[in-house]
Amino acid sequence: MQHQNTLAYAQELDNKDELKSFRGKFHIPQHNGSDMVYFTGNSLGLQPVTTESYIQQELNDWKQFGVEGHFLAKNPWFSYHEILTEQSAKLVGGLPSEVVMMNQLTVNLHLLMVSFYRPTKQRYKILCEAKAFPSDQYALQTQAQFHGFAPDDAIIEVEPRAGEYAIRSEDILAAIEKHKDELALVMFSGVNYFTGQVFDMKTITANAQKHGIVVGFDLAHATGNIDLHLHEWGVDFACWCSYKYLNSGPGSVAGAFVHEKHHKNISLPIFAGWWGTDKTSRFKMEKTFVPIHGAERWQLSNAPILSMAACKAALDVITEAGFEKMRKKSALLLSYLEFLVTEINTTQPEGKKFEFLTPKEDSVYVPKGIQPGCQFSIIAHGRGKELFNALVKEGVVPDWREPNVIRLAPVPLYNSFEDLYKFYVILKELTQ
Repeated sequence: MQHQNTLAYAQELDNKDELKSFRGKFHIPQHNGSDMVYFTGNSLGLQPVTTESYIQQELNDWKQFGVEGHFLAKNPWFSYHEILTEQSAKLVGGLPSEVVMMNQLTVNLHLLMVSFYRPTKQRYKILCEAKAFPSDQYALQTQAQFHGFAPDDAIIEVEPRAGEYAIRSEDILAAIEKHKDELALVMFSGVNYFTGQVFDMKTITANAQKHGIVVGFDLAHATGNIDLHLHEWGVDFACWCSYKYLNSGPGSVAGAFVHEKHHKNISLPIFAGWWGTDKTSRFKMEKTFVPIHGAERWQLSNAPILSMAACKAALDVITEAGFEKMRKKSALLLSYLEFLVTEINTTQPEGKKFEFLTPKEDSVYVPKGIQPGCQFSIIAHGRGKELFNALVKEGVVPDWREPNVIRLAPVPLYNSFEDLYKFYVILKELTQ
């Protein structure tokens, strides 16, 4: 597509946008009386306009019914988590029985590793990407320690090659092959939080599992952002948060996936709680834990209703928009953003040009057919955080990662092509 760096062209793209009306379904933060250019949906998504009414419904039912709201509320709290299941399952490509919304992401990761990281004297190692999100790193380290292993020995990190930023797919597969007899678990992100690299989850899963290795993914930056087919790929387990691309609010409820092939295995070790026991006998308060045959088995406690209400509001917006349309727009937003940054580079001196950190599809990092998500990370060579601070001062909200990386995430539900053009004009002025 032949892009143009003009306001008229950006507005033309917005006029043709099938999702243009959805911007009005979100509260856009303001700067000097105008909408901010908000590019941090990869960190915290914006609030849907309907979120307040969804939460207010539960507050009203709490006020009216008290404890009886568990059964008399408009959306009974006893089963509230179930109204999130089908929509969440579609977003990750799972069966409804394989998905549950519960807890927080790292809590879910630990709970799932109780069941799926089962090291032995010979097979105890974990393969992951270098520079995974710190919470994942800490979880893996402490799980290894919990089982009596030294993290430096138990954890194998696949790193980018010298002079490169992303990890080559072939290097991940080579590491699996090299350590196949030592590995108990392969645990990667779906999308690396720093580079925005989308990993080939299907191929990673297939190559690990043929050697009897369990595979799990942290989908914090993937769910609601890229195409996922966890059931079809045969992924053993996964977890994700809902406050980034799912727009459910700060610290909101997270999600978990457990493939159905594990559902009937009642011998799986688990840290149990009463919300994971058989629903028909739950209120008999019996001593023995009778597990639900599904992802709900990993639940511990009853649902955080107010958090889930916010999540439901956001999922309803995504359902209305249609994820296929969101992905189509996301690709066009990313293409236009790359074009505009390239245009800025033509005016920059050597040593201060912006370098693209996020790898493209059909490269040594991302195989053909795996499209990038919303995130576009760029390296601001020769510049410090003063550039980021100047952008914020002008009403642009990107994300800064030391030492010189700016992460931008134009989200198809509420970012416009005019947003990208405004960013282009501001960045160009700041780098003259």
